[in-house]
Amino acid sequence: MAKLNSGSENVETCMFCLIADDQDKKTEVIKKNKELVCFRDIAPAAPHHYLVVPKQHIHDCSSLHSGHVDLVERMVKMGKAVLHDQGVADMKDISLGFHPPPYTSVDHLHLHVLAPASQIFQKKKYKFIPCSHRFVTEQHLKMHLKNIQ
Repeated sequence: MAKLNSGSENVETCMFCLIADDQDKKTEVIKKNKELVCFRDIAPAAPHHYLVVPKQHIHDCSSLHSGHVDLVERMVKMGKAVLHDQGVADMKDISLGFHPPPYTSVDHLHLHVLAPASQIFQKKKYKFIPCSHRFVTEQHLKMHLKNIQ
């Protein structure tokens, strides 16, 4: 079972921990390695909408510190690799980011990988406005983490 980052949550009930630990047979894992797992979002907001999650249970992006910059970069690298593998050619028309609390739907760190960003569905656009209070881009999060002492 994935490890818990803080003692207050039950990893056994975390859906993303179950997916990362191959215990959810309904979810098709698209790419994985020893640290990360990528799968399709069950409620996609764009033609390509994937989630990259660490196997280790980390509550959300507000739980990160300066030592997690490399983790965020590896999550981004996997997300971009999945887009490439899925035939996305225009890597300038993508959106990568995190929902901070209270806008998280699952309390497990996950990177949203969307493409084409120009085709995010109208009814869901408000959830993915870059650098808004609802959606923190990966660049903004990395900048923030680097400034934490």
